Amino acid sequence: MDIIIHGRNVDITPRLQSYVERKVERLDRYMPNIVEVHVDLAEEKSSRTGDRQVAQITLRNDRGTILRAEERTVDLFAAVDAVVDKMYRQIERYKGKHKRRSSAQDSFAGYETAIELEEQEIDTGGVVRRKHFSIVPMHEEEAVEQMELLGHDFYVFVNAMTNGVNVIYRRHDGDYGILEPDVE
Repeated sequence: MDIIIHGRNVDITPRLQSYVERKVERLDRYMPNIVEVHVDLAEEKSSRTGDRQVAQITLRNDRGTILRAEERTVDLFAAVDAVVDKMYRQIERYKGKHKRRSSAQDSFAGYETAIELEEQEIDTGGVVRRKHFSIVPMHEEEAVEQMELLGHDFYVFVNAMTNGVNVIYRRHDGDYGILEPDVE
């Protein structure tokens, strides 16, 4: 398992790095097929609430599933503890959904989810972030699950049934919608 630690407005001291690595390595007990873990640590300035320490963990397993958790507290070490605990709960929820789905539906076997590969900041015209990711075919139900696991309101995927790029999104009424573009 590769552990990558980034700091924004935070110095990654050897003590902090070893603390984060020790905490994150324990995730392997709950999900042994973790390939990569990104830990983002940041300090946000706020006049109303004081400085807030933010810890975010994004992990990817060998099937391409991405799990993400984020916590904000006044102490960075407490934020790391809280986000690791939140990630434990995310893993348990994912494993529970995965077991229920695999026992109920064998038709989804063999498909993987999208893998976030690269994120880069750019300075052109109003676009402030660009993300590159690979897409593998999946069914709509898997796309909904991946979107929920990431905590996003939309998700781009290749539909395994139509072999086209689709976007699934959460509607205001709590249901989901799918955008299916036609190339002309």
